[in-house]
Amino acid sequence: MRDDYLKEALKVIPDANLLINVVSRRVKQLKRGSRPLVESLEKLSSEDVALREIIDGKISFETGDN
Repeated sequence: MRDDYLKEALKVIPDANLLINVVSRRVKQLKRGSRPLVESLEKLSSEDVALREIIDGKISFETGDN
């Protein structure tokens, strides 16, 4: 997992625990065959793809807080 992607993603989802949960869920989807929502010229790990998707605003999430 690239540190620069992690730092950028934390700007979008400042709660580290929530970020880990969102990334983990998306990684599972990617490993089951879901297509990445971002394109890259370099080969990225599933974790880095998930972080890039968060940074680029391609993934939405909801918290249980009302």
